[in-house]
Amino acid sequence: MESVTTPITNLSMNAEPSTSPGTAERSTELRKTPLNAMHRRLRARMVNFGGWDMPVEYPANGGLIAEHKAVRNGVGVFDVSHMGDIRIRTRKTPGGALAAVQHLSMNDAAKLALGQAQYSAMLYPQGTFVDDVIVHRMGEDDFLFVINAGTREKDISWVRENSKEMDCVVEDYSDAYTQLAIQGPRAIDVMKKLTDANVDGIKNYWFTHGTVCGLPCRLIARTGYTGEDGFEIYVPGDVATSEMVWNAVMEAGKEFGILPCGLGARNTLRLEAKMALYGHEISETINVWEAGLDRYCKMEKRDFIGRAALAKASAAGLKRELVGLQVMERGIARDEYKVFDAAGEEVGVVTSGSPSPTLGVNIALAYVPPALAALGTQLFVEVRTQRVKALVVPTPFYKRVKKSAPQATAGSN
Repeated sequence: MESVTTPITNLSMNAEPSTSPGTAERSTELRKTPLNAMHRRLRARMVNFGGWDMPVEYPANGGLIAEHKAVRNGVGVFDVSHMGDIRIRTRKTPGGALAAVQHLSMNDAAKLALGQAQYSAMLYPQGTFVDDVIVHRMGEDDFLFVINAGTREKDISWVRENSKEMDCVVEDYSDAYTQLAIQGPRAIDVMKKLTDANVDGIKNYWFTHGTVCGLPCRLIARTGYTGEDGFEIYVPGDVATSEMVWNAVMEAGKEFGILPCGLGARNTLRLEAKMALYGHEISETINVWEAGLDRYCKMEKRDFIGRAALAKASAAGLKRELVGLQVMERGIARDEYKVFDAAGEEVGVVTSGSPSPTLGVNIALAYVPPALAALGTQLFVEVRTQRVKALVVPTPFYKRVKKSAPQATAGSN
């Protein structure tokens, strides 16, 4: 495996996993990442995101639009330490962890090579989403699930409950790490200044370990949630180390115009790339086929939670389908806005919507009946009290052009 240059069987040297059912007790106080004070010193605009005090944008550096464009054209860095990390590894018999992962997730983890990652999801028995996850194969029978922040406790409890009869160990490492996402076409140039790992050799959705900012054996993954090339790095979750690494990343990226980026730009970037957001495009009421994520669902593998329901749903046919919309009149199709057909009948709902900084138009994702999902279909979105025209367009709205400057047009493939 040419992309793996150092051993990948070790997730952690000093981190201690949590043994409690969740990562922390529920409370009314917002949770904070180790970089919270840093964000406040940078005068970030902070918001409550799933119970976390997180930066939505950094107005002093130009705000959401500037951050979005920095990632599309140069490089930006996101604090994503609120994400959760679940390790599933061998207990007694080799293969026990793989069996648990196969039971818990819809993709086929058996096909992963050491050092490879895949997009997947954990499903309820009815074929709807517990959460979407990135599965990393750390060793022959050693896996890491990276999960969403707002579903941390639920996900960890789900994994433990549904693997308790299996021969594996489940460990919660969610609070052990600070996770930074360095994203954009110049992300690789920043990484080359921070690590001794061969980052050129890491393919998309692969990972390795290397020294990062003087810290040995750090996990470096070529993954992200922006539609751009990029890397996610995992370092010890204490404040001093976290701020040291953040400052080193910012210094390394200075010549490339790096900007700190908040959740606002993260949302517009992932929307342009049609990347699902839990609670919007996917949820406990939406199944895999409706969400259009069937390419990641391996029905041919051994039974996994939700498979039987998905087989029945497939035979019954779709009742709704996720489509891309371009708003053709003045108005922004926001989340949960109603969608109507040409006859004025309510037919669907917007799951995510925003102006597109890259394309210069207003875009949205929405669930509509399959009969109205064809490209070019004219629909209407109720924006406040007005119904504005929208067309079904190809998705993703934006797709990066590899090996050259990013280009995009509205409704492009």
